[in-house]
Amino acid sequence: MALAERLHARPLAERAHSELRTIGLRPRRAAIIGINALTPAERRVAMLALNGQSNSQIAQTLFITTKTVETHLARAYRKLAITGRQQLPDAFTPAPEKTSGWSP
Repeated sequence: MALAERLHARPLAERAHSELRTIGLRPRRAAIIGINALTPAERRVAMLALNGQSNSQIAQTLFITTKTVETHLARAYRKLAITGRQQLPDAFTPAPEKTSGWSP
């Protein structure tokens, strides 16, 4: 599955994922860094932090502890390769399309 993902063979990767689930395994996420590597909980917490909420406000909003917020943010920062909340806007801004330099 990982090799198919690296080679951008999406149908093969999806089939491998499906087969692994069928035999009872829980395959890992294809992405280990970047936005796609975030769990749903990490993404929710990061988005609330991005929108300016403090850790205690995020905890109240999601009905979790402040320590859980800190844990989710630390994991999100590591996956996004950033060091803090001030870098979240850059991490969630899509990178511009690369062009080949050739135009018709």
